[in-house]
Amino acid sequence: MMLPSPSSSPPRPLAFNDSTNIPRKSEATNSGSSSSWLQLPTPPKNWKRPSSERNETPSKRVKLTKDEESSDEEEDAWIEKSRKRFKRTQANPLSLTRSSLFSSHNTPSTRPILESFVSANKADLFRCDSIEDQFLTPPYACSYSHAAKSGGIPLLAVSTEEGTVHIFNTIRRGELDPEPSRTTLRPHENGIYAVKWSPSDGYLATASADRSLRISSTATSQLLHTFQHHTASIKQVAWHPSCESIVATGGRDGTIFIWDLRDATSSPAFSIRDAHETLTANGRRSKNQTHKVVTNLIFNEDMSLTSSGSCDGILRRWDIRFLSDSNVRRPTKSKRFIPSAYSPSDPTTSYTSSRCRGILSLTPGQGPTSGLLFALGADSRIHTYNSSSLVALPINFTDPNMHVNGSFYISSALSPCGRWLANGGRESAFLFDVATAARPFAQGTRAVELKAQRGEACGVDWAEGMLATCADDMTVRVWRPDVDVYRDCVEDPEAMKWKWSWSSRR
Repeated sequence: MMLPSPSSSPPRPLAFNDSTNIPRKSEATNSGSSSSWLQLPTPPKNWKRPSSERNETPSKRVKLTKDEESSDEEEDAWIEKSRKRFKRTQANPLSLTRSSLFSSHNTPSTRPILESFVSANKADLFRCDSIEDQFLTPPYACSYSHAAKSGGIPLLAVSTEEGTVHIFNTIRRGELDPEPSRTTLRPHENGIYAVKWSPSDGYLATASADRSLRISSTATSQLLHTFQHHTASIKQVAWHPSCESIVATGGRDGTIFIWDLRDATSSPAFSIRDAHETLTANGRRSKNQTHKVVTNLIFNEDMSLTSSGSCDGILRRWDIRFLSDSNVRRPTKSKRFIPSAYSPSDPTTSYTSSRCRGILSLTPGQGPTSGLLFALGADSRIHTYNSSSLVALPINFTDPNMHVNGSFYISSALSPCGRWLANGGRESAFLFDVATAARPFAQGTRAVELKAQRGEACGVDWAEGMLATCADDMTVRVWRPDVDVYRDCVEDPEAMKWKWSWSSRR
């Protein structure tokens, strides 16, 4: 009797054994007799043969070259097996995307796009006419509607020293096309420091030097609400992002008021007095201090409020979710609330001198910069903060030509894509690519300078595909990226300067 010859192919690894229709080795051994080792390892008839139509990897290695003598059916089967194997070895596209997001060398620079911003000297120039005489009035602030930021009609609200608000349609037009009709409101008799659209774009909130907050309808241009409780000029206003009836204001009196438009009494629903006074070692505010201006307010998704002040770079968060009815309806001067979080260090003392500098403008990040806050300081630097912890990050943005001179009229704004930051300056506006600001070891990039207006460039804001800048020469300019026009301007500046203004190439 001869022993059976071993199989010509080695046994498959255990990891590739089929466990559904193929009997396990131990089960096959126990089911036979003691002389089963003399028989061929053929499974009994009560077990099914593995289906050849299942979409799974073949048990043997796929043959990559077909035999010369093979039929058409065998050739089709060989092609089908090759497709199956190729499908299983494809890379995961999500993993490729993740790796590209975290590798800085895969992120292309958008500086050429920022450099291509141009402005037509006639079609992109708007003047703030006075409603009292034939002269012009200087603009203070500007704000694009939410629809404009998402690609809708680019309506730009511009507030002026005269107490008026001009709503411009800044759509692209030809050199000889007339300006689209504008809407002019006059909710105040004094300068308007801040103007903001409501989340639905149905209302405008204006904060004025006359110490009042006023709400106007954008559809009818009618004044709807007037709120007066501040004892000094109101510097900032903010709408709650999900509740259109809630508005916050901050002023020169150092107080933050929360207003409910549904309240017929026109009294503040909540107040935070001396919001940016110096904190003691235990996190409380010391007494008998002069008022420090509240310069910026940002509503967060958790119903908290982030604020900045005029004397230092310490941001503070106020949690207004756990207020009792007595605190909401009857705010008292003696009641002092403690911030739920504040910045542990002041970044404005890290570069120029040990003296603290205030925050002129505060802008939340979005898209690639989500989770960040960009703060334009009186030290002419843009500092970055973690929006959750309010910790100042090591990266900052500045430019040798950028000077703000401590002016609290200068603002900053982030583009709808979340990667470009614009801010005003003494004689120019500046653009920064901040898309990589959240990455470890990120470094600030140099700015692109937009210099076409005279005097201080104060208000700035973005819409989809355009940027608006306000200046002391009583004009508003709209800038758009146009590579072809920019190339012509660089090649022949003498001929193009009569029709176009463009960024400074440095």
